[in-house]
Amino acid sequence: MRKSDVVILGGTMGISAGMSCRNHYPDKTIAMIRKEVTVQVPCGIPYLFGTVATPEKNIIPDRILESNQIELIQDDAIDVDRSKKVVLLASGETVGYEKLVFATGSLPLVPPIHGVDKKGVFPVQKDLSYLWHLLYQMDKVENVVIIGGGFIGVEFADECRKNRDINITVVEMLPHCLQVSMDEEFCEEAESALAETGVKIITNERVVSILGNEKVTGVELASGKKINADMVILGLGAVPNTSLAGKAGLELGFRNAVRVDRHMRTVTDMDVFACGDCAEKFSFFDGRPSGIMLASVGSSEARIVGANLFSPTCYNIGTVGVFSTLINERAFAAAGITERYAKEAGCETVIGTETSTDTHPAGMPGSSVVKLKLIFAKDTGVLLGGGLSGGKSVGEMINVVSACIQHRMTAHDIIMFQMGTHPALTPSPIMYPLVNAACKCIGGFKN
Repeated sequence: MRKSDVVILGGTMGISAGMSCRNHYPDKTIAMIRKEVTVQVPCGIPYLFGTVATPEKNIIPDRILESNQIELIQDDAIDVDRSKKVVLLASGETVGYEKLVFATGSLPLVPPIHGVDKKGVFPVQKDLSYLWHLLYQMDKVENVVIIGGGFIGVEFADECRKNRDINITVVEMLPHCLQVSMDEEFCEEAESALAETGVKIITNERVVSILGNEKVTGVELASGKKINADMVILGLGAVPNTSLAGKAGLELGFRNAVRVDRHMRTVTDMDVFACGDCAEKFSFFDGRPSGIMLASVGSSEARIVGANLFSPTCYNIGTVGVFSTLINERAFAAAGITERYAKEAGCETVIGTETSTDTHPAGMPGSSVVKLKLIFAKDTGVLLGGGLSGGKSVGEMINVVSACIQHRMTAHDIIMFQMGTHPALTPSPIMYPLVNAACKCIGGFKN
């Protein structure tokens, strides 16, 4: 039987947990068990079908494990005996541990739609050979229907139309694509950007049946409308991959994710931790269970796990929810809660908006117009959320908004923000969107 101080089950977030453990506990032995030959960058999968062009360019290299002295055991973990602190592998081998980490990630959500098992229907899986097959099939089709207008769906739609003369239709059951994460004005702008590429968007509709005999020929909507399709992509999100955790007797919570405390220890066993999509989430704002699954959230949890394995000192503040995407070369991003969610929760808000260019003057090469919206609590002035659209600078600007949210900064705090500026790199210091949007809100707060 092999033995290791720390055994990690899983891929992407397991790498982050192992790196964190190595930084905090340099003398500990660490082993990672995974059945996959390679690990895909999950967020990069849609880009294999356009910008990146091949799954081989979307792989996390194993040299990261080697440089952090993490032993890789390529095998399938099929059972865990927590009383003996042993992991059983498909090969028959066993691996003993002192601390065990579940970083088993998620699986694509496959809805109970009639005909979902037909040939030509593709959930978004993270397996290399599967993605190669999907890429090969994509080059042979004419009509693609994408079910789901969240980030996965719109990114697939934007990428799949690149270098291909095919018809793409996105079907979303909500009034807007991206509506779960963004306010209406940004959803509408994103939809317009996607429609400009030739993608057809159908909202307020749901697919009730996938048509065809053995192979898909189309989809039928709840309204009775039928759409031709020789490929259907399921872009409906993911569910926690916790079958092994459940088999090991770990308590599962919201959406069948592994229940953990604020130190990312499982509530069942103090020597077993969980992080990433397989671990239960809770909101930064009210502590309620959260269904947000993001690599940024998972990597934060993984760093907490690595730090807390032998000394629980780091604390999980909860899920803020920070999103960004690129549609037709226009970036969209959001952090925290939306104005719509705040209203539904009965929270009075003050809204500040600002539009400026991300260079100064606006005539600098590569300049883009940035639109920013900030959402503050009316009674306290604390920042609750924000939305952005613009050039690629938006990707980092939303991270600043998130930092402000995490530190519960008020509009007054943000007005005092000291930023570094440069004509070619940032908005003007007198037109800095974050500060100016906050300034516009000052008169709206309760005394």
